[in-house]
Amino acid sequence: MQAKEIMTENPACCRPGDDLRAVAEKMVAEDCGEIPVCDASGKPIGVITDRDIVCRLVAKGKYPLEHRVEDIMSSPPITARPEMAVDECARLMEQYQVRRLPVLDESGAICGIVSQADLARKGPRDMSIEVVERVSEPNTFASGVGGR
Repeated sequence: MQAKEIMTENPACCRPGDDLRAVAEKMVAEDCGEIPVCDASGKPIGVITDRDIVCRLVAKGKYPLEHRVEDIMSSPPITARPEMAVDECARLMEQYQVRRLPVLDESGAICGIVSQADLARKGPRDMSIEVVERVSEPNTFASGVGGR
């Protein structure tokens, strides 16, 4: 099974200079917890998650509406290709403790995203259980700025 068989196609994206309120509103509208951050050509330069907003700003007493995506995004993004095997996607998620992988087309632009939910709904059951366990291990790195 390949990433393209389980990925969510055409995910919402944002730009580095976007304000966090607009990104949070997009997360609500799209019912997602991560938005890929793309340059003008649609190529990913990072990701921003709901957890980034909470851990890197709110929990540190910073006012989110005074910041832009580029201030707290994680970069570089951990990505997949449409033809990548689902078990390889799962291995990347486990290795980097990420819940989502932007999927890039042949030009390097975003064409989809593989999430834990995609694995759970469409992938092998044993694999999704293992990914959830490994990705959910305690990790304080998420509260740091600008990295994985």
